[in-house]
Formats: sequence, structure tokens, C-alpha cells
Amino acid sequence: MTITRRNLLAAAVAAPPAWTQPSGSFEDRLLPAPKDGGFRMDRYWVWCGSVVRGGDGKYHIFASRWPARLPFGPHWCTNSEIVRGVADRPEGPFRFAEVVLPPRGEQFWDGRMTHNPTIHRWRDRYLLFYIGTTYKGAAPSAAEGRLAGRELWYEARANQRIGLAVAKSVEGPWERLPEPILQPRPGKWDALMTTNPAACMDDDGGVLLIYKSSGSQTDLLRLGVARADRFDGPYQRVAEDPIFRFDQTGDHVEDAYVWRGKGERGYQLVMKDMKGGICGEKGGGIHARSEDSVRWTISRPPKAYSRTVRFSDGTRRTYGRLERPQLLVEDGVPRCLYCAAGEGSDEGRLTSSFNLAIPLKV
Repeated sequence: MTITRRNLLAAAVAAPPAWTQPSGSFEDRLLPAPKDGGFRMDRYWVWCGSVVRGGDGKYHIFASRWPARLPFGPHWCTNSEIVRGVADRPEGPFRFAEVVLPPRGEQFWDGRMTHNPTIHRWRDRYLLFYIGTTYKGAAPSAAEGRLAGRELWYEARANQRIGLAVAKSVEGPWERLPEPILQPRPGKWDALMTTNPAACMDDDGGVLLIYKSSGSQTDLLRLGVARADRFDGPYQRVAEDPIFRFDQTGDHVEDAYVWRGKGERGYQLVMKDMKGGICGEKGGGIHARSEDSVRWTISRPPKAYSRTVRFSDGTRRTYGRLERPQLLVEDGVPRCLYCAAGEGSDEGRLTSSFNLAIPLKV
């Protein structure tokens, strides 16, 4: 039975979720990553990464990039654009194909930056959920010696919104919806922005949408849940409060990916542990389950993945950052985990980045 917005609204409660029920280990399903897999681009930071199988039988990755001559942060928020790569197999290696959502002018809500792509196929349409932002003035440019300062960072961050682009081919053309699909709510916990879209499609075209926000520039990051009866909206919150709260320990989360397994009536989710107080590793991944998308149970053990990755040649490597986890799910079965990998310091002083592909046991 399809879970509708009406019965989700009736089920929504403000109580924090229980997170002690055992549900197995997602981490045990990770296989060694191919050394030559994933998606890299010379002279660019590469981040995010969401994969779908196209009508051509090939695998297409939608990722974010911005010039490597600019410092990683905050320029992901001011200079990122979404691109597409293609490969013959889910793990890659992916080769660059095209820019999908380029800058288009500060007069558009997403005119200065696009980021956080997550791609889904529903019937004859490809649905590209993403975030965009706008800001006033010239874009940062390494060639012109113009970098983003705190004022621009705050403006661009606060203007982030979730949007949707639709196409009948994985190669486009893409039609962007004219307005964001989910706005912040002044005076609420999600007053600042809407980011990190995680969408799960129902068979009838409805969408469950997990998103990230905070109340101000300095608040903890939290996740909320919304739903629409059609992919193009309108989207409405199904819970007034965040679906996770770890305020008592100062922990917080971001970068959710949500899916429904084959034959399952509920949902599964992976997300990033910002401080490590939940899964035991700073920047590691957390796995959780829910029957209604509102009440979530953290798995035992909770860890979904580590920043230390095993490779097919027997080596291991610990990355400064491993985040924005997304899955390739085919016929309800997760086949591959994709994570944005940052080489360098976990405090943000990264030296390079790419998208890492980790096959999963089926």
C-alpha cells in the first residue's frame, strides 16, 4: 500500500525517535572499491554524485564541480555547477559528458550556483533534484583575484533552495521548474535554507523528500521530511519538527539518502555523522530505518560506512572527508554506494576531491 501524505500527517509526532532497535549492519555490505572507479576531473573540485542507468544502457553520474584554483570552501556555495558523466558500468570510471545546469544570472533563484544533484527515473521522465542559490555582484574568480568572504558566504548559504529539473532523456534538454519546490519557514527550525534533497519515488508518482536546514547561520544542522502527490509539487511538511535531534550531545547530521528496499513497506536512510557521536567516527555514515518516514530508528550497529576505504588492490585509504552518500538502486536493490571524497585535512583544508564508487553485496 502506498503511504500517502494524509496518513503521514496523521502519524507525525514531535517525540524524538528511538534509536536502539537492532537492524543489521549496512557497512558489512560494502565491497572493495575499484582503484580506477568513480569520477574525477582535472582542474576541478568534484563533489556529490548520483547515478542512474539511461535508456542507452550506460550509467550516468550527475555531480557538482567548480574550479580547483578557488579554495574548496566556501566556493562550492558560490561557483558550483552540475555536470554529467557516463560509464559502461556502475562503478565507472565515468568520463565527462556535459554541463547540465550552468549559471544563468543573479535574477534567477538558482542563477549563480547549482549543487547537490540527486537523479531519479520515474516512467518516461528523469527527475533531477538539486539546490541552487543566487547573490549580488560578481562571482568569485581566481584569475581576477576575487575570493568569497564571510559576507558573500552568508548571503549565498542563506539563499540556498531545493529545485527540480525534468527531462525525457538523461541527456536532456532539462526544464527547470521556475521556483524552488520547498521554501524555508521563518521562525521555525528550518528558517535559514532548504538543502541536501533526498527523494524517494512512489509507484504512483508521489515523492518523499528528506531535506536539511537550520534556524540560523550558527545552529546545528537537522533533517526534515516533506511529501508531494506529484513530483512537481506542491510539497508539504509531514512533520513539524526535525526527524532527528541529538541536541543533548551537540551532535548533528546532514547528507541523507533515502530509499525503499525491494519487498519492504518502510524506508532506509544513510546520512553523515558530523561529529562522530552517533556512529563513533567523525564524518562517518549512519544507517537508520523507518516505517512511516517520520519516526526513525538508528540501526545497531549504527555505522553505514567509514572514511577509511578498502580498495580492490588490497590497500586502504582514509579520506579527510567522505560525505554526500547516494546509492544506485535498481529494482529496489542497492547496487553501489557513491560518496564525495576529499583528500587532505578533515578540517576543510582539502587538496583534491572526486566521487568514489563502492560496490555493494546484493
